[in-house]
Amino acid sequence: MKRVYNFGAGPAMLPLEVMEQAQQEFLNYQDLGAGVIEISHRSKEFDAIINRTDELLVELANIPDNYKILYVHGGAQMQFSAIPLNLINRNPAKKASFVLTGNWAVKASKEAARYGTSIDIASSEDENFSYIPEFSSSDVDPDSSYLHITSNNTLFGTRWHSFPDTGDVPLVADMTSEFLSRQLNISDFGVIFAGLQKNLGPAGLALVIIRDDLLEHALPETPGLLNYKTYADQHSLANTNNTFAIYMMKLVLEWLKGKGGVAAMEEQNNAKAALLYDFIDDSDFYRGTAQAAHRSVMNVTFNLNNEELLGAFLDQAEANGLYALKGHRAVGGARASIYNAMPMAGCQALVDFMQEFATNNS
Repeated sequence: MKRVYNFGAGPAMLPLEVMEQAQQEFLNYQDLGAGVIEISHRSKEFDAIINRTDELLVELANIPDNYKILYVHGGAQMQFSAIPLNLINRNPAKKASFVLTGNWAVKASKEAARYGTSIDIASSEDENFSYIPEFSSSDVDPDSSYLHITSNNTLFGTRWHSFPDTGDVPLVADMTSEFLSRQLNISDFGVIFAGLQKNLGPAGLALVIIRDDLLEHALPETPGLLNYKTYADQHSLANTNNTFAIYMMKLVLEWLKGKGGVAAMEEQNNAKAALLYDFIDDSDFYRGTAQAAHRSVMNVTFNLNNEELLGAFLDQAEANGLYALKGHRAVGGARASIYNAMPMAGCQALVDFMQEFATNNS
């Protein structure tokens, strides 16, 4: 069976053990004679799956009792609409604040402007989003219903290494590309959301973790299936949810628990990123594209000093089983996405190839 080291930004690689278990159970789940993808979301079998997924999330992320776990249709971009629909009415001023650190934050800000006033309080666009901008808590409009950040910036390879104190203004974090890759204090956030397709499972579903007191503010025109209270009141089963994605997330969470949980994964992720960044920094053939103090642990962005060699680099990398290393068009160069499922061996294989390519082309 051919398998590559998949450095794609998303949909991203899943743990091999998870894929194999899903394969084994696909036609006959727990001797039911049918697969999860075929059975009712109202069945006792699926009820057990979604309840176990809840339990694992609470345990692994240390989610407090005053937060609800929602499994919401669509991916993270749909939450760019759902967040303002559910939160912007918290304050009569109908304002939302944003820190712009990449394309996703820009899109979220523009979407919020459909429902109220969108305030961009800081941005790193002046240097192509290569850093996380500084700002003071006093810069946050106290009339804002929330402050939105993108905690890890997949395209540009930056990350919030610490989170801002927003006072009484709830902090909303798009954590699509890093949730469960590092330990968090969930109570620091009003809402965390993440598309599944990086660290949690397949594309097509978003996980939303929301504080209880933020569930009562939806705009009157909010569609039922974008209203977070609908999901909270009916355990995300007001209609047929993406049952197979929830099942796959359960398998991923069980795998993560078996690996020692988030603390162990964070240690491994830091080691993987350090291996790549140390090699890039010590090389006169490659260069990083994100500012060193703001680098992502999940998405390592870099380029060749001789950019004319990039095409050959990418082609030869793929021929060597190093898949999907092409950088986003907004940045260019190469990007190694090293989510939880990427083993250290994959990062070492990439470093070995980069060394060999540099030697052969210097």
